Amino acid sequence: MMKIRLTESNLKGWLYLLPAILFLGFFMVYPLVDVFIYSFEEGYNSASQTYFGVGGYNYSYVLHDPYFLQAVKNTFILVMITVPLSTGIALLISVALSSIKPLRELFQTIYFLPYVTNTLAVGLVFMILFKKTAYTDGLVNLFISWFGAGSVDFIEGPYWAKMFVLCFYTIWVVMPFKILILTSALSSVNQVYYNAAKVDGTSKFRTFMRITLPMISPMIFYLVITGFIGAFKAYSDAVALFGTNLNAAEMNTIVGYVYDMLYGDSGGYPSYASAAAIILFSIVLTITCINLLISKKKVHY
Repeated sequence: MMKIRLTESNLKGWLYLLPAILFLGFFMVYPLVDVFIYSFEEGYNSASQTYFGVGGYNYSYVLHDPYFLQAVKNTFILVMITVPLSTGIALLISVALSSIKPLRELFQTIYFLPYVTNTLAVGLVFMILFKKTAYTDGLVNLFISWFGAGSVDFIEGPYWAKMFVLCFYTIWVVMPFKILILTSALSSVNQVYYNAAKVDGTSKFRTFMRITLPMISPMIFYLVITGFIGAFKAYSDAVALFGTNLNAAEMNTIVGYVYDMLYGDSGGYPSYASAAAIILFSIVLTITCINLLISKKKVHY
């Protein structure tokens, strides 16, 4: 009798999960399998649905394409700079917000505004701040001139200047969400631990390192994982700053390369796009697995 009840319970659980399983299978698993198959079909023609061979040529082409290598370089620089910086700055701001009482809600609202603002609108503002025109060198260059330095074209100038703007813009866009998450995590820490630390005469820095960080480490880990995934998928940020011809600006990303192979001026190559997408998937999966291994020692649940 007990066995029958257990079976009925399992059946009911699977029925509850069925809509989500169908949704994930149709919109995530099937496209992934389909893209994986496309990546091995050489010379695939989307119009006639034909190809002339099966092999690894698409991967060889993509891995030797200068535009793809440039996109990989840009993406990795973006990831390695923006994820640690945005998380660290968000943590400092969240700690500051948690330690004040007057106008706390107002400051939280102000910090969250960039997250609900349209990405392209924010990109336009950054262009006004950084781009040199025939009439002005931009507000940022005006600020730089106060220190006696020469003006820099951050939008159409040297590579390092464009990468600086892209990283700065990305941090600006993603940081509000991280502040919201970390502020909520800090407010959930049991005050008993802080009271015990005060009784023992523990310094604020030691309290932060020994109590605050371990207690909110699951949220920090969540933000790092999602930050890596989001940064590897970056594309709209670069378009908002440098336009759609990212290859000419040397500021393309891996997702931008996939888009160009499908719909750009040199597009119409779904096999190459699929190979690039699978490579991106492999990179993100590898980094995620590494983070999961690290979290077993560093994250306290």
